[in-house]
Amino acid sequence: MTLFHSCVLLRMTVAMSLVLALMACYSTNAQEPVSVSEITPEVLVFATKAGNVVASVGPDGTLLVGTPPAASTPYISGILASRAKSAVRYVVIGPQESAHSEGDAGWGRRGAFVAMHENSLRRLGANAMGAPSPMSQRFGELGVDRPPIAFSEVLAFDINGDSIHIVHQKPGYSDADAIVHFHVAKVIYLGEVLSGDGYPAIDSAQGGTLAGLVNTLDAWAGSAFRFVPARGEVTDGASVKAFRDMIVTVRDRVKQRIDGGRTEAQILAEHPTADFDARWGHGRVQPDRFVHEVYDALKSGNKK
Repeated sequence: MTLFHSCVLLRMTVAMSLVLALMACYSTNAQEPVSVSEITPEVLVFATKAGNVVASVGPDGTLLVGTPPAASTPYISGILASRAKSAVRYVVIGPQESAHSEGDAGWGRRGAFVAMHENSLRRLGANAMGAPSPMSQRFGELGVDRPPIAFSEVLAFDINGDSIHIVHQKPGYSDADAIVHFHVAKVIYLGEVLSGDGYPAIDSAQGGTLAGLVNTLDAWAGSAFRFVPARGEVTDGASVKAFRDMIVTVRDRVKQRIDGGRTEAQILAEHPTADFDARWGHGRVQPDRFVHEVYDALKSGNKK
């Protein structure tokens, strides 16, 4: 072999190594490992970086509910293909901050029927009386679209031997909150209303209210269902009641201090969540932020 051919071969080897390295990086970034747990053979929970996604799988296809990130879609799609006997897929995207939204997470391009509550979809620039606004640059970079379908109050599915209702609620985390009720499996998904990793968020920019949050939890506290939180492990009605009772206790403490004339800074300094922080103070919502949200809700009139 001549020196020229040796140099050419070396360059080709280096180039191929670079290509393989780039492909490996792309594969790592494009697909997010997702853990999967089974509540029943027909009801799965996918734990993603954005939170839990609940799925009904079986002979009629698949129904996914939650806020899946686009990076998890290839992985979840592969799992569903091995479990469902039909290629029909329905995806209902839950509410999340518009700045962090990943639209339909790429499910529409895979042929899925994708829907979102009308209030959430409106914040993404669609569901208007006229042409939708252009999609964000971020959506283009992620390779996702806006869901093309909006629902108002109820979506009902008879699928895989279950009756599943997705029912719009009073504003809690947001004005697009919904309960997902798997009647046969006796499973409830409350989205961000049941955060699962700590104190709840009340997103006033999306119409969220403290009153609505407590109202939704009241209906399910202590009940004999299994609950899928926004993040974390599947839990029970006793945990929902403990979570609801904590919120009400903090609300009442903050209200008492407001009525006593204390400022927000003074209330924060008194740490009204102190005895709850060991259990709920390590999630996405820090104790002071939660107290601020409760204070803001009470001062703005969302007291009940």
